[in-house]
Amino acid sequence: MSEGGSAVLGDEYDPLQTQMMDEQVILVDEQDLQIGSMSKIESHLGEGALHRAFSVLLFNSVGELLIQKRASSKITFPSVWANSCCSHPLNVEGETEMEGDLGVKRAAIRKLSQELGINETEIPLQQFQLISKMHYLARADSKWVEHELDHIIFIKSDVNLNINPNEIEEVRWVNQEQLDELVCNSPNNGQIIAPWFKEIKRLFLDSWWGHLDEMETFQDGLVHHIGEVGEREDIALLNTLKVHSTEVENRIVRALDKSKHDRLRNAMMHLIEGGGKRLRAILPWLVADACGNSSDSLYDLGAAIEIIHNFTLVHDDIMDNDELRRGRPAVHIAYDMPTAINAGDAMLAVSFEILSESSDISNEHFRSLVSIIGKMVRRVSEGQQLDMDFENRDHVSEEEYLKMTSGKTAAMFTTCSRTGALLSGASEDVIDNLAQWGENLGLCFQLMDDLIDATGDSETLGKPACSDVVEGKQTLIAIHALQQDPSNLQKFHQVFGSGDESISREALDEVLNELLEAGSIDYARMRAMDFHKKAHSCLDSLPESDAVSILRQLTDWQLVRIS
Repeated sequence: MSEGGSAVLGDEYDPLQTQMMDEQVILVDEQDLQIGSMSKIESHLGEGALHRAFSVLLFNSVGELLIQKRASSKITFPSVWANSCCSHPLNVEGETEMEGDLGVKRAAIRKLSQELGINETEIPLQQFQLISKMHYLARADSKWVEHELDHIIFIKSDVNLNINPNEIEEVRWVNQEQLDELVCNSPNNGQIIAPWFKEIKRLFLDSWWGHLDEMETFQDGLVHHIGEVGEREDIALLNTLKVHSTEVENRIVRALDKSKHDRLRNAMMHLIEGGGKRLRAILPWLVADACGNSSDSLYDLGAAIEIIHNFTLVHDDIMDNDELRRGRPAVHIAYDMPTAINAGDAMLAVSFEILSESSDISNEHFRSLVSIIGKMVRRVSEGQQLDMDFENRDHVSEEEYLKMTSGKTAAMFTTCSRTGALLSGASEDVIDNLAQWGENLGLCFQLMDDLIDATGDSETLGKPACSDVVEGKQTLIAIHALQQDPSNLQKFHQVFGSGDESISREALDEVLNELLEAGSIDYARMRAMDFHKKAHSCLDSLPESDAVSILRQLTDWQLVRIS
């Protein structure tokens, strides 16, 4: 694009903001290495281009954070609440320098002065601390996007403000409680929070408060790859899941209530009562809607598949000796082993009862559904058996792992997608294509689950963190790590497969650091993103609609589930 911002944007936007769109930002790869430069307008239009950015978090001496509401004149994300200052180092002398992160710090000082009128003497260069980095994509609308490798910069200083109204509409100093209230009530309170700021809060801020004088302990030297984020998309997806979950929930409860034995019924309901978004239950309806023809039959189908899913979890927990599921005791712990096995068997039977008794499923489709779902149960069982077989092997290939995952996890997503498209009356080509979408979605889902297990916390997971490593699970992370020089992964080899539940959190953190250094975490994330990309390409054959947009949001959601 050779034309300047004024020529391209015309009179649609504020002239001062338009003028700044000619500035050259720094293009980088995913490791933050400079690969070129590009004008702001080019790097933010359409699909954008990955460029270096920074987010300053400015605290005062009493531990309050300065936040700003971006001016309505801003071209991207106008009138949203964000962190103290966020912008870009430019491809100019002094701001490209990466030694000591001097370039981004100098750029931060420039923008703090330009936006907030802060005197440079109040924010000396040496007081800025780079804490971490975050790679994200946030779409403002169909035209504008932020695709940034964001440097998260901390500084603590009491400053005088003289805000630039062309940049900032309002500022506030907030404590942790006040920020929590603002974010939790958005957008119902009429305020919108910038998507990158929400991620910064989640990833960093929530653990910083109370430790502002010892921030060096939080410096991790990492790039957190979190994928696409966005407020409106999240709301649309979550609202859709909420609406349809009620319908399938009612059908699930009615079906399981048929049992005449109280203990057996309660055991079947145990995991159902543990919560969950009912993703698999809702998926057939979402797919059918994207094909242009949904009906109540999809709720019966979804209820049947959700019950089967919970049946597999009951048996899976028994086989893996897991004591927790969804933050509560597993069924075989809450009741007993025989009851858990019996409950799982009964749930499988109930799921087929739902299908056979549904007045909304035609005889024409019933036989096909039984065949497809029967194949799914067999594939899940085969995948589970492979998973158990792997525990007794020293070497498992990536190909073998993906074959196992294709059965144990992805088969259910594939079935939900195939049957949803089938009941919609879609063509064979569309049915097959959406089945492929489900397969890729399921593979991405499992890889992200593996990453969450390695990098999450026990409270969030509802089970011990790093349990896969301790149990010796042959995840893709472990498979990659076992192929590396063992001298660089000494703690990992010590812990892997030990079964020692008394291992300290500090030791597990050391394992995680080794996996990060070895590239095993990044490799698993890269493969997850590969399947994420393939899933999106499967949706390209469908005409764009709100329903298809929900499937795309669901696809993107897999990449932002990680903490």
